Amino acid sequence: MQAHRQDDHAVVTTSNTSVAVFGGYGHTARFVLAELSRHGLTPVLSGRDADRLRKAASEAGLSPDTVRVATAEDPDALDAALAGTAAVLNCAGPFADTAPMVAAAAIRAGIHYLDIGAEQVVALRTLTDLDEAATRAGVVVAPSVSFYGGLGDLLATAAMGDWPAADAVEIAIVLDSWLPTEGTRRTISRNAGRHLAHEGGELVPPPSTPGTREFRDLTLTELSTADQVTIGHHLRVGRIAVHMNARPLDDLADPATPAPAAVDERGRSAQTFLVDVTVTRDGQRRRVTASGQDIYAVTAPLLVGVAVEVLTGRFDGPGARTAAQLVEPTAFLRSLDPEHLRFSGSVH
Repeated sequence: MQAHRQDDHAVVTTSNTSVAVFGGYGHTARFVLAELSRHGLTPVLSGRDADRLRKAASEAGLSPDTVRVATAEDPDALDAALAGTAAVLNCAGPFADTAPMVAAAAIRAGIHYLDIGAEQVVALRTLTDLDEAATRAGVVVAPSVSFYGGLGDLLATAAMGDWPAADAVEIAIVLDSWLPTEGTRRTISRNAGRHLAHEGGELVPPPSTPGTREFRDLTLTELSTADQVTIGHHLRVGRIAVHMNARPLDDLADPATPAPAAVDERGRSAQTFLVDVTVTRDGQRRRVTASGQDIYAVTAPLLVGVAVEVLTGRFDGPGARTAAQLVEPTAFLRSLDPEHLRFSGSVH
């Protein structure tokens, strides 16, 4: 299996270019389908709604033969949907309801599994409970390869560089707004009360009152994200803290906030993001940042880019892994700049 460059995209050259996209008609899945096609891969759309799958396939310029109806609750249908594919990208939330079943089906099929979930507990269970089975099957199982969980993991690992351990990782997320998708709202409702913090090198219950920090004239509030799980899974860090500004949190709490609307030819919304990561060790600091447009859209090149690395065999052995364990993070982030995001900072 090899990869070559075409129009600034790595294109997979292999006898099997079929990649299943479970939840293939969701908002983020539309970006994933386009990104797969740009990499020379053939999407196979799967999910529970046949009409929506056929519509998504048509809009993506795909044959109706690429549609395979299946639900997470039906193992036989899942097995049939994944048959003949090289990997499955799970874009169907809430991931507490889909990840265990779709990942198990991928392991049964002997194919790689990656998802875009942002749920801490789901990412933790995927990494801890499925490592042995994935290793035996010779496949990769990778949760939270997305804006939440994936981007922070890549940035923190790039910043940490040659340090064997760090005292703290501080992540500041600044969004000008958060226009949540239907899937985001369902996931938040399903995930209520299941949150973790990372202190003393361990995942622990979060404080009853969230902490705050000042960043660029903004007051940010501490919150739990998948980043605490993914970073802590493979980096030795005492404290991992994530903070976000108030505007997107207010948007998310307001049921009247509209869903994202496309403003460019790629279908991205006008939303902008900045993720600033500082790693400290013995009084020394290393800092990197990523900025761009639309947190849902940027998830697609993160997910598909990591999947391409896995499909081309450029990863360090099978098992349950995070995004930053599957790629060289600095080179990967630079490969996304400037088309998908802007990456800058000091890396060693």
